[in-house]
Amino acid sequence: MNVKFSQCARARSVMAVTAALAVTVLAACGGSANPQAASPPGPAAVGVFEVQTQPVALHAELPGRTLASRVAEVRPQVSGIVQKRLFEEGSMVQRGQPLYQIDPATMNARLAKAQAQLQSAESLAQRYTALREQKAISQQQYDDAMSAWRNAQADVELARIDTVYAKVLAPITGRIGRSQVTEGALVSVGQPQTLATVQQTDPMYVDMQQSMADILRLQAANAQGSAQVRLTLEDGSAYPVTGSLKFSELNVDESTGSVALRATFANPQGVLRPGMFVRAHIQTATKQDALLVPQQAVWRNTQGHAMVWVVGADSIAKPRPVNAVRTVGNTWLVEGGLQPGEKVITEGLQKLRGEMPVTPVPATNVDIVTDLSAVGATGQGA
Repeated sequence: MNVKFSQCARARSVMAVTAALAVTVLAACGGSANPQAASPPGPAAVGVFEVQTQPVALHAELPGRTLASRVAEVRPQVSGIVQKRLFEEGSMVQRGQPLYQIDPATMNARLAKAQAQLQSAESLAQRYTALREQKAISQQQYDDAMSAWRNAQADVELARIDTVYAKVLAPITGRIGRSQVTEGALVSVGQPQTLATVQQTDPMYVDMQQSMADILRLQAANAQGSAQVRLTLEDGSAYPVTGSLKFSELNVDESTGSVALRATFANPQGVLRPGMFVRAHIQTATKQDALLVPQQAVWRNTQGHAMVWVVGADSIAKPRPVNAVRTVGNTWLVEGGLQPGEKVITEGLQKLRGEMPVTPVPATNVDIVTDLSAVGATGQGA
């Protein structure tokens, strides 16, 4: 009996040790002795943005080139040798300012000769007038003398004009480029080579191309006085002066269906120069009830359709197609698929797999900007 009792006691001791080891292993592995005590994970937290209607100015963005509002090629109006250049290349010149001095010796001699001939013709005309009163000459002789006198007066005037033209004057006010001739060069009337070019850079023009469909909208906006134009320069900076839209071409280009547009900009500081590439933002209309959705919320499915995740009152996230027609600043203008007051997901999109419960919290990655002077939005369709 004692031997049997000892064997049973040892067996119970081994079972107790085995049970204790099992509990220790479960604890070390993070397990639980009670499987029912483990709790399932909760719904994923996502950032949401509540969409609302608001008025917004709609813009079109077009590439363009700047050009001077007036360009004048300086050419000689008399022939002769250039004695002096009277301007600094690249400087501003005023209309009527002397630019070159052409040797006036020939013009002065021609003027002196014309004045002498005028004096002779005038004396003859006076004598013939007295003789005509005495009927000592014929009417034809009198008429010839008076005609010679008038011709001599015209010759003097032409010779005097040539002496003025010996100083080549600026035809317009503007910035003059480099000189194409130097002192000592022979210039002549009608030569193909220009002496220099003067460009008026205030105001400046910006020429663009736009489709006829958009032109009709621009014309309607312009008729209401709301078609304003802003510029983005080549370095990405915004030109601080707002321009006005002009329509420079009547005909539509048959190959492209586009029309040439022209905008005018004041340029008092000379920031704009001819030939610059710019991007023009033209205000086409104001939409009073625009529904803007942050760009972070819009994605595309495998068919290329614009989609958003919408969180309903039941906190269930569901994908929904929307009609995203164009960008406005850093948002999409949506015209179908959403209603004001609905919430779209902008953060945590990678957590979503089909319809699923979520925990919506206010989004922290949304900062809506609709001013095109602050962001480089293209304003193109979706």
